[in-house]
Amino acid sequence: MAPKYQKQKSAGGHKNTKRSKTKQILPDREEVEPVTMESMGHPEIYPLVLTTQTQEIFNCRIDEDVTDEKPYKLIKKEDILADFKNRAAVSDFYPVKKVIQEYPGDELLVVYDKDFRYGLNFYLIGTEEGKENYLNRPEVPEEQEEYKEHTSEDLYIYKPPISKPWVSLGSEKEIDEESVKESAKQITYMISRKRSEFGAPVKFRDQNASSVKDAYIECTAYPDKNFIVKQLEKDVGMQVVPKVKDTSTQTRWTYPKNASTQYYPREFSEEEKEIFGQSKPLIDFLNNASISVEIALQQNEIMNTFIDDWKCLAEEEGTFGDKTDTHLKEYQSFTDLHNLTENMVTSISWHPTIYGLIAVSVAVRLSLEDRVHFSGKLLLQPSLILFWSFSDPIHPQLMLESPDDIFCFKFCPSDPNIIAGGCINGQIVLWDITAHADRIENIKTGGSRSKKATLKPMFLLEPDSNKEAMYIRHCAVSSIENGHKKVITDIHWLSDTFEINRMGSVFENRSGICCQLVTCSADCTICFWDIRSQKALTPPPIEKKKEESIEIPFDVPSTFLHLDLSWKPLFKIRLSKGETSLDHCPTKISLSEDHLLYKAQDKILAQSKLVKAGEMNPYHNLEGALANNLKPIEDFCTKFFVGTEEGGVIYTDWKMERDPETGRLMARKPVNLYAVHDGAVHTVQRSPFYKDIILTIGGWNLAIWKEGITTGPLLQSCCAPKRYTAGHWSLTRPGVFYIGREDGYIDIWDLLEKTHEPAQSQNICITMITYIKPWTFTAKQQFIAIADYYGTLHILEIPWTLSHPSTNEASSMSYYFEREVKHLEYVEQRKKIREQEKKEMELELEKKKTKTYQKSKEQMEAELKADYDNYLELEKNTLINLGLIKVPETMSFMDLM
Repeated sequence: MAPKYQKQKSAGGHKNTKRSKTKQILPDREEVEPVTMESMGHPEIYPLVLTTQTQEIFNCRIDEDVTDEKPYKLIKKEDILADFKNRAAVSDFYPVKKVIQEYPGDELLVVYDKDFRYGLNFYLIGTEEGKENYLNRPEVPEEQEEYKEHTSEDLYIYKPPISKPWVSLGSEKEIDEESVKESAKQITYMISRKRSEFGAPVKFRDQNASSVKDAYIECTAYPDKNFIVKQLEKDVGMQVVPKVKDTSTQTRWTYPKNASTQYYPREFSEEEKEIFGQSKPLIDFLNNASISVEIALQQNEIMNTFIDDWKCLAEEEGTFGDKTDTHLKEYQSFTDLHNLTENMVTSISWHPTIYGLIAVSVAVRLSLEDRVHFSGKLLLQPSLILFWSFSDPIHPQLMLESPDDIFCFKFCPSDPNIIAGGCINGQIVLWDITAHADRIENIKTGGSRSKKATLKPMFLLEPDSNKEAMYIRHCAVSSIENGHKKVITDIHWLSDTFEINRMGSVFENRSGICCQLVTCSADCTICFWDIRSQKALTPPPIEKKKEESIEIPFDVPSTFLHLDLSWKPLFKIRLSKGETSLDHCPTKISLSEDHLLYKAQDKILAQSKLVKAGEMNPYHNLEGALANNLKPIEDFCTKFFVGTEEGGVIYTDWKMERDPETGRLMARKPVNLYAVHDGAVHTVQRSPFYKDIILTIGGWNLAIWKEGITTGPLLQSCCAPKRYTAGHWSLTRPGVFYIGREDGYIDIWDLLEKTHEPAQSQNICITMITYIKPWTFTAKQQFIAIADYYGTLHILEIPWTLSHPSTNEASSMSYYFEREVKHLEYVEQRKKIREQEKKEMELELEKKKTKTYQKSKEQMEAELKADYDNYLELEKNTLINLGLIKVPETMSFMDLM
């Protein structure tokens, strides 16, 4: 019987649940002792390692003093003791120091072990008897010596295993626990059939599964992340198996030989050729194959069959990264290290013409109660818009001062040196940085103003030493009494192609530049502003002009002096909630002409070049355009989208109308109102590629709308795991947009890949993302600016897959939006059909109810009489059957039935 492997139990006597290490014991196998010189029968031999230096000291160099013919060397004991004094423990004889000191003779025998028989290159014989036996050993015949070596080293004595009785140590219980047993209750199905259908003939026929209802159901597998069971613990059993080794041998061909063979073709005879040439199968084969062969030959002549089609499909362009990379890469980050207050970034805007320059507005991270409590300290701290450059990540290039914290701002599309911003106190601030344009354009470019010169690698752009902060005061501030009463949440420049009057009517722009603004605030109002003076131009007295020139600070331009502290909105709009006196609170707006601002960059460059060439800036003579006649624009869309603080999306008109009762101008009622989002809407943005596609983000979901479709959004996402805080469309891919979350992650949506969830998510920071703004530097390089709640601005490089659209992406997205519109129309039609069917069913029920009450008196009496006659007949038949009444002879049995 083969020996059994048993497992030892733990010290406590109980089995450990986590598979403690076990030792396998063989009952009949003795413990292996370490190999020593005594076990080998040579206790007088001591192996040594003699280095090259030791061999030179004692003249026992290998192959010179010690050879195969004379493999030994006699060394004096005095020399070895002297080596102990000189080198001490470094001496190679130190391991056998005690043996050498106790050696009785004067010379010790050191033998060279060429074959490492005792493990080292030399060995020392520690006794006089052993030395004499080695030097004067008897001669042994060669055959006998080889036989002794063979028998002593290579012979292995086989001991067969002895069978022993089985002793149980509890392993069968462990095997029983490891075995698989059925724990779940088995499900039993019973299939029955009628007795009459047994043995009936069966007829099979073909049937289209898609034409019959519920005949074909497709169950597509998909991964459900909500029901993924994580394996926390795994119990594995192992069994020891013997090692298996595969070996192979190859016989050497020691005797090569040259040979050659000549073949000759096997040909048909003349008679066989005539027979096969006249055979019908051969003629039919040639006729059938000749057409295919001719076509193949023609194709070979027309096109190159050896060309690689996959290389022709590839796009020939150089990239900064791998096309397979889909993650945003950190490029640079900016933090205001000089300001000690805890600020957050509220808005971002890339400079339209200067590449590598970005402006951010910062605000103190305080709640409304804390702002009221620390209002005295906040007045002493400046509220700024910082201009950061890629050339200097530490020092801001410019700092725009404002009376209070800025929550939104925009560069003027006509002149990037004009900036408008909205404050937390409801005021609008205007800046003119024309005097500092050369400073920000010539940053580390050697005086060149070209685009290519400004975009340089970071290691070539060394910041200036002793950098001084440049503070710029504002030119004009709106009237705090006539403007907004609360924080301004959004601001937009109107296009230079049109302007509006106090009624909201649209006219051709008389100035040819952007002169009007629209803002929305938390005070439930939307205001339209005009930066031109609304009064006729009258020359002021000379004395007054001198006084004004003295009062103006030297560092403040006089571009918008006529608006300072007296600027009033052109008109206001309130979004009424209908019958109640409450109004909607707008947070973001999107006009129908916003998509034109994405494509206005070339126009801005052209206008800026004219100003640099010496022509007068049109913003320095705004009053000169008041005398032009206004020409109305027909068929202009004055409707726009508004996102509210309650999570609603409103589609309304900015045109004013007169109240028929009071005659006052009032805003029109909203055209449509949708309650889609479960939180405040912070993003309402039109697609850069489709002017009628709008993205709205608020709360925990997003929605995509199409202007003109009043039934609802084309796409509405489910609730996200974290609240959304920012979002923006991609500037180069129609189906991609970015959304920031409160946990510091950014969700990248690709509608071509997925429409129910983001294509990927990436962590950017550890706190809430407050703003997202992408920008295109070159055709091959794009960046996205992401701001967080702690005041850090992250610049990330967009990878190739997210910046370069596919060949048919625009047409695919258009088809997707059209398909969603048809789906909404179909759903709306089905709703109407269901409502019509419901009305018809209700009418039928009403008819049935009224039909019972519309019977005449005669009909009701006839029905009652018929029922009574039936009752009498039944009573008579019952009495006859009971034998209480005799049956008349004239009545037959059939009459009774």
